[in-house]
Amino acid sequence: MLIMKPETTDSTILPGIKPVLDQLRQSPDRVDSVTIRKGRKNADTDAIVTLCRRHGIRFTFVQDTALDKLFSGNHQGVVARVFNAGYVEVEDVLEAALASPLKLVLALDQVQDPGNAGTLARTLYALGGGGIIMPKHNASALGSAAVKASAGALARLPVARATNLSRALETAADQGFSIYAARFDDGSVNAFTARLDTPAVLVLGNEDKGVRPGVAKRCTASIHIPMQREFDSLNVAQAGAMLMGCFYARLQS
Repeated sequence: MLIMKPETTDSTILPGIKPVLDQLRQSPDRVDSVTIRKGRKNADTDAIVTLCRRHGIRFTFVQDTALDKLFSGNHQGVVARVFNAGYVEVEDVLEAALASPLKLVLALDQVQDPGNAGTLARTLYALGGGGIIMPKHNASALGSAAVKASAGALARLPVARATNLSRALETAADQGFSIYAARFDDGSVNAFTARLDTPAVLVLGNEDKGVRPGVAKRCTASIHIPMQREFDSLNVAQAGAMLMGCFYARLQS
């Protein structure tokens, strides 16, 4: 019997070996991550790991206590987080952006906090943006915290997971998108005064490390928010909202 414990309408905890296997076989694009009990090794768990590797899905081995926090019932040592809206291809996100009021895509380069990811999705959707691209690895899970922070936006925006974010940006550039990195460097320009072309991809980096240098190399330009007081930095969701506002302002002018 398949038992689901809903976290929200957009994100689900799926416990049990057979339900997780079935989900991985039938709709791997909806599986965000899989958690497996340490020491649990048999043909079924081997099959789960194989499918996760095949589809680029994150999987981790943890103690029972960690699994119990995810699901308090009989999880059989396996729990999956399912993103009900499902993931799409990078090309689908780019196509959606071209048909959106604001022809803008967010690329989240290893943004870790699900609250930040959800808040960014909420702002992007409200301003008319096209979708989100994120890496398959070292990125925020779009679980209950992200879904809650998005206020339903994650169910409405197409989201793609890229095996290689740099290549995804190359694909966008080939389709005529300008690529902007939110990054302060020697060539960075003031986002409030710069000419910002669309369609565009805005790359936002990790909360601590920012945009990775290899990813920044694929960007058309770097833009930043000018600070009027001495201050360390803005939260990525705050900075992202302000930068998206700059693109929106250009659309209205």
